[in-house]
Amino acid sequence: MRKEIAHEELIKLMRLHILGCGDAFGSGGRNQSGYLIEAADRLFLLDCGPTTLPAMKRAAIEPRRLDAILLSHLHGDHFGGVPFFLIEYLYHKPPHSPLTIAGPPGTEERVRQLFDLMYGGAKETPFLRFQVLTPEKLQSVKDIEVFPFRVPHQMNDISLGLKVAYRGKQILFSGDSAWTDLFIEHARDTDLFLCECSFYHEEPGMHVNYQILRSNLARLACKKLVLTHLGEEMLARAGDLDTRLTVANDGMVIEI
Repeated sequence: MRKEIAHEELIKLMRLHILGCGDAFGSGGRNQSGYLIEAADRLFLLDCGPTTLPAMKRAAIEPRRLDAILLSHLHGDHFGGVPFFLIEYLYHKPPHSPLTIAGPPGTEERVRQLFDLMYGGAKETPFLRFQVLTPEKLQSVKDIEVFPFRVPHQMNDISLGLKVAYRGKQILFSGDSAWTDLFIEHARDTDLFLCECSFYHEEPGMHVNYQILRSNLARLACKKLVLTHLGEEMLARAGDLDTRLTVANDGMVIEI
């Protein structure tokens, strides 16, 4: 009986590895966006900034185990690390099973263009699959339930927030976005809300501002709130933040 309980707990266990929680400028010397979700039988990334592969290796997690990369949007600090995984698989160790890259419309074209620009020449990638994340359409990526929804970050291209669920655990990832009340709706009852918060006072209009976030804390019915994508202003004021919040750090591991 004890062995069965232990097995059930193992199946339900999920860990979030913060591989990179910095902004596009690497503020504070932090890695760029990369969040690794480790479940008993799935390993997948939320975003894949340029520093993601070495951060994953420093965490002693084998890249060939990766099942999927879920991209919130196609800015370089969020998807620019994908080509490094492709050359890892082409010239070093191939993945155990085909890798699915899922992101907003245009993801396959942009990934292939970037790979060609960085490493040149057409290369066969039989281990690679692509899947379009259509906003407001619930779908399955390698049996991971993904609900993408459009968030205010870019004028023309699509930026997504991602609500992901696997084996009873739910994570909401804001991607890059200004504040939207959609976060209130989708954070409800989630195990963890991974929320970008680049600025403390500044209001650039395309990222979450801490003052606005703080005014909405009572409305966020999530079990845990983790702030990430931190800029210099937020890092300088880290000691002034609400104690109910967790501030992400590179290398942090959070059990969900």
